[in-house]
Amino acid sequence: MTDFVVDLNMVTRTYPGDVTAVREVCLSVGYGELLAIVGPSGSGKSTMLHLIGTLDRPTTGTVRIDGHDVAALADRQLSALRARRIGFVFQQFHLAPGQPAVEAVADGLLYSGVGIAERRARAEATLTRVGLADRLDHEPHQLSGGEKQRVAIARAVIGEPALLLADEPTGNLDSASGAGVVELLRELHAGGTTVMVITHDRDIATSLPRQVVMRDGEVVA
Repeated sequence: MTDFVVDLNMVTRTYPGDVTAVREVCLSVGYGELLAIVGPSGSGKSTMLHLIGTLDRPTTGTVRIDGHDVAALADRQLSALRARRIGFVFQQFHLAPGQPAVEAVADGLLYSGVGIAERRARAEATLTRVGLADRLDHEPHQLSGGEKQRVAIARAVIGEPALLLADEPTGNLDSASGAGVVELLRELHAGGTTVMVITHDRDIATSLPRQVVMRDGEVVA
């Protein structure tokens, strides 16, 4: 088994029009790490997220996620890798109106082959883990921004992924709620989850054990 959950070797991503969003990036992330990818808008952070999350493939170079060479996998295999081994948290919460929190989180196991009763039991346990034991049946309009993000995080980690990718997870939150979400990510990391936070917020980045700084598509620090 590889020592790295993320291993990028000389990765470049070029789009039509000869636009290079990521250039010759080398990056290794060990299991159990907590780190930030930080940089201004246009630095290549989003492209890095897409490549690491297997939402996109590199133009050149090698992307290995959880030991799998992304280029060697068919689309169906990539989808399975994403569903089972990668959790995503975005700036937007992506919670369906009218759907109780426990159902939203249980949906994180829809493609896992787990039965309905087990999905709900694990959703309840995961919501309790993120501090929402008293919000199981609350719908999005009954939750604060910070609570919505906690529901989204619970949905992302219910399947116990090898890697949690959090893309600007505090971007839509006030400072107090944002601090609470960062603390939750720390707790998940302490429990064994590898967490990567993609952010332009230097304060968040410098509060984490490791920072990867991007500029103009390259890792500069």
